[in-house]
Amino acid sequence: MALSPKFDILAIGNAIVDVTAPVAEAFLSRHDMRKGAMALVDAATAETLYAAMPPAGESSGGSAANTAAVAALLGSRVAYLGRVADDQLGRVFRHDIAAVGVHFPTPPLAGGAPTARCLILVTPDAQRTMNTFLGACVSFGPDDVDPALVADSAVTYLEGYLFDPPAAQEAFRKAAAAAHAAGRQVALTLSDAFCVHRHRAAFRDLVANHIDILFANEAEVTALYETNTLAEAVTHARRDVALAAITMSENGSMVIQGGETALIRAEPTSVVDTTGAGDAYAAGFLAAHTRGLSLQQAGRLGSIAAAEVISHYGARPMRDLSKEMASL
Repeated sequence: MALSPKFDILAIGNAIVDVTAPVAEAFLSRHDMRKGAMALVDAATAETLYAAMPPAGESSGGSAANTAAVAALLGSRVAYLGRVADDQLGRVFRHDIAAVGVHFPTPPLAGGAPTARCLILVTPDAQRTMNTFLGACVSFGPDDVDPALVADSAVTYLEGYLFDPPAAQEAFRKAAAAAHAAGRQVALTLSDAFCVHRHRAAFRDLVANHIDILFANEAEVTALYETNTLAEAVTHARRDVALAAITMSENGSMVIQGGETALIRAEPTSVVDTTGAGDAYAAGFLAAHTRGLSLQQAGRLGSIAAAEVISHYGARPMRDLSKEMASL
């Protein structure tokens, strides 16, 4: 029998500093951006845009880092692995994620690319337009996975955005093997339908052979299984994973486990900025799941966390959600 883990969640992903600012539509036009899109940019473009942005909030970001931070704020014991450089933004990332209680042992990258950053421009209609410079985070590889830390974590949570580099794919498989050898669970968020389209065969293999818990939205899970309907994709997911949580925007979420299905309504909220909604949902879900709560309770806490995050700018809760956990 596996010993009780030191951590509830170990998140692995792209370590990115999120720089979020409200802008007018004209800002996007001046910089030739397509609203709502995510573009990869080089270091020079990132510096130019950063200089042109209005006052902004800066925090440790990236999908899995957002999940780690929100889960820690919910009271979970959380660790994180991801690459930053030994520079100003790298220090911002390290300080910020540690300040919310996340253990971050990965040493900084010395002599390589600068720390990644995502410049998030939020227009008055709450749409987010992202310009991402990946920098140091894509250097993450199997040597950065600590099998002992994985073995000491109830769930290792993998970020689909990190899946592009072959070394990261190898790191995912190493982490999954270490988790299963220790009797732990492995979770994956598909992150983005475009990621799935680029690496569908590799993702299908990962999900079927290495993943216990799958997080996805409708577009991502139908892309994974190349189906026209959500119902068909759910049938495939039941076969491949022990547990799946599928978010459906204003229609709430669906959690499946074996033959069981739990439908969770979306929490009412005013939408200001959709940044981090899926990340917060996964945080709430895993915070409840690792405490042994029901599918309905896990899905509800996920929905509560997501609703809080989208009610303001930025991907972190601005109110104490620990009372919500206690009330479940």
